[in-house]
Amino acid sequence: MNSGRLGILVGGGPAPGINGVIAAATIEAVHHDLEVVGLLDGYSWLAKGETTHTRPLDIEAVSRIHGTGGSILRTSRVNPAKEPAMLENAIRALRTLGIRYLLCIGGDDTTYGATKIAEAAAGAISVATVPKTIDNDLPLPENMPTFGFETARSVGTAILESLIEDARSTSRWFFAITMGRKSGSLALGICKSAAATLAVIPEEFDVPKLSLGLVADTIVGSMLKRRAGGRYDGVAVVAEGIAEKLDPAELADLADAPRDAYGHVRLADVALGTVVRDAVQGRLTELGLDIGIVTKDIGYELRCARPVPFDVEYTRTLGYGAIRYLLGGGSGAMVALKGGRIEPVTLAELADPATGRVRVRSVDTRTESYEVARKYQTRLEPRDLEEPQRSKLAAAANLSADAFVSRFHDVVAATCPVPDGVVARV
Repeated sequence: MNSGRLGILVGGGPAPGINGVIAAATIEAVHHDLEVVGLLDGYSWLAKGETTHTRPLDIEAVSRIHGTGGSILRTSRVNPAKEPAMLENAIRALRTLGIRYLLCIGGDDTTYGATKIAEAAAGAISVATVPKTIDNDLPLPENMPTFGFETARSVGTAILESLIEDARSTSRWFFAITMGRKSGSLALGICKSAAATLAVIPEEFDVPKLSLGLVADTIVGSMLKRRAGGRYDGVAVVAEGIAEKLDPAELADLADAPRDAYGHVRLADVALGTVVRDAVQGRLTELGLDIGIVTKDIGYELRCARPVPFDVEYTRTLGYGAIRYLLGGGSGAMVALKGGRIEPVTLAELADPATGRVRVRSVDTRTESYEVARKYQTRLEPRDLEEPQRSKLAAAANLSADAFVSRFHDVVAATCPVPDGVVARV
């Protein structure tokens, strides 16, 4: 049997399933005679060297939390490795608390901080992390999703289905902005599941620098194609990561937006929906078209939703596996599933050699999964620049056929091509 103390903390934004990890880890740890302590508010108090913001965890306290949203330990985005003094404070606090094992639940930034703690503790504290993010942007084995993603996609799909019906009923367009700083996975997943009109994600633009005009014209092209087919409504899903890829000179808000402890722009403070809507409206006005547009941010309502059964089951396995990994002598790795078995993944395996930070898993536009998503969106394709399509679309845009081709050629050329075959629905 083992003895000692396990500390559990949560970093980064909330994701459905956090409490499932906490519950499973606590139960397994108690079964191995470990005392379990919840460290409140992520790394924030540890980085200050404070040890009073904790709560004891036992089986009775966690036995029914696996199906609840949010985090019973709360969370924060404090980076313990931002300054040497903060890392020293964290190590000292953990030692004062008698923490022998540390389980950190979070995304790439939390994993980075946990790795630095493991290095600085030099074996005195064994550290494991469990991957969490609704963005689904961590490079897990066998392309496994990060926990919370399936719930976020499910809840987001239900919201989008309502917006699609509203758009149809009122003959207007909705621009739904979804979370996803580096990856368009959530935006594409929600769009595909709800059969929305189109998704606009960073990965599909094959250009060195993305312009706001190109983003706007991509959506305008979809609007015109719907209009030519007799439909005056639609829903465009836009990944918030588009804001990071835009030239800051075009997006003044981005340059001045506040940043978190890891240096990331707080994309929630960038009014991307308004920026894109105004750009699209400007282009529609140039074409003499009046189309109603409503913007809707879909994000915070996804993060603390009750987890769907997939995420409940997934997180219970991850929490159990993390404790088995630690008690087996492991440290410094992320715990993932591979072929139904727990697979520790080291930072070296996850890291980008150029930056040393965890690699981002982006949407792979070469896959059939992406191809299907694109094929069933309504957007301009190469055949739309040829007859008879171009004359129909030009009429919808109040342009000549040649002027239409000239105006929208860059939209077709800049986005990732998909093979011809299935015809997109209109």
